[in-house]
Amino acid sequence: QVRLVENGGGLVQAGGSLRLSCAVYTRALSGGAMGWFRQAPGKEREFVAAISWTGISTSYADPVKGRFAISRDNAKNMMYLQMNTLKPEDTAVYYCARRNYPTIEVLPSAYTYWGQGTQVTVSS
Repeated sequence: QVRLVENGGGLVQAGGSLRLSCAVYTRALSGGAMGWFRQAPGKEREFVAAISWTGISTSYADPVKGRFAISRDNAKNMMYLQMNTLKPEDTAVYYCARRNYPTIEVLPSAYTYWGQGTQVTVSS
């Protein structure tokens, strides 16, 4: 079983930065790719970024390219999302997710385990 716990959300002004973290609790000896998704009120959950098990491969949604950076530390069972130059349209609940396979996917249905979400609010 895998449990994910996000932290780091909050309220920030446009142009500011936040760093989200996701702690992975598991007894598994090997892991899977992980991703960040977000969901704004009245909208579907959307892909933000993903990282392979090794951390070598990453993928970003077009709206966050050049502003967000995903990383992971497997020794600490942690994943991070550094968010810079935040915009009001980045406001959403952010979820971390984990797959049972090492390669990146962008569809939410490809991920088995989900955290409870953390709210990010960007004021204009």
